[in-house]
Amino acid sequence: MAMRTQRMPVSALAVLTAFTLAACGTESGSGAGSGDSGDGSGTVRTEPAVTGVHWNVSSLTAGGTKTAAPEGTHIEIDSEGKATGSLGCNRFTADVRLDGDKVTVGRSTSTGMACKKEVQQFETAMGKAFQGELTAAVAGKGQARTLTLTTARGDSIALTAEPPAPLTGTAWKVTGLVSGSAASSVPAGTEDKAHLTFGEDGSVEGNLGCNSFHGKATVSGSTITFGPLASTRKMCPGPEMKLERALLGVLKGKTSYEIDHRSLSIEATSGEGLDASAPAAKG
Repeated sequence: MAMRTQRMPVSALAVLTAFTLAACGTESGSGAGSGDSGDGSGTVRTEPAVTGVHWNVSSLTAGGTKTAAPEGTHIEIDSEGKATGSLGCNRFTADVRLDGDKVTVGRSTSTGMACKKEVQQFETAMGKAFQGELTAAVAGKGQARTLTLTTARGDSIALTAEPPAPLTGTAWKVTGLVSGSAASSVPAGTEDKAHLTFGEDGSVEGNLGCNSFHGKATVSGSTITFGPLASTRKMCPGPEMKLERALLGVLKGKTSYEIDHRSLSIEATSGEGLDASAPAAKG
């Protein structure tokens, strides 16, 4: 049975403290051209360049045990000291204080969506790891960058930089359905069935959960106008047909769309919509 939840964030659920990080790698000194960090060492002090990057959380190591992060777990930090992201199920916001490679994490707020047991366990462990003072270390360059956050007790969070996904040429997997202000996951058993890909030539093709389809999709600004879709006509089990009917109600006429890094949302004028995600970027 699909899990249903309010789409609007619920404030302050909790014990999820968040994360990370630092201002762009700039040099600080006691005067122009002095090259002095101000601590008397005569060395240049730099901060890890972690702001303005979408960091995927790949794993958490706590108490000597390494656990892979749920798909979609990520952190973004702006230059104003605000961290936002997803812990794999719930989204969060937190304030951070930066001092060189030291990051002091403040209290956070998160949405209150119920999660699968294993995801909830990961979120709880992350909440315990992201507290107080963390040490940030960046390695590599460009999109090959990695970030490690280490707690005072030696637990660590491993993250990797990931580029955004373009609308066209991306195989968007449908992950949820929207009705007004409420969102739900796709029907049980259809999690990897529906997908769509937009072409540079104004085409769209994919699968509705049961039948494959193709048609025209004109993109203009923040809108996509779908023409009539042609599809195969086979019959499938109930959950797949339910998903297909819902998607056909969204992918028609003029719709609005938004891309948030590697997440796509499309909403019809009726208020019905879909959420989709791009596959992980190849390293």
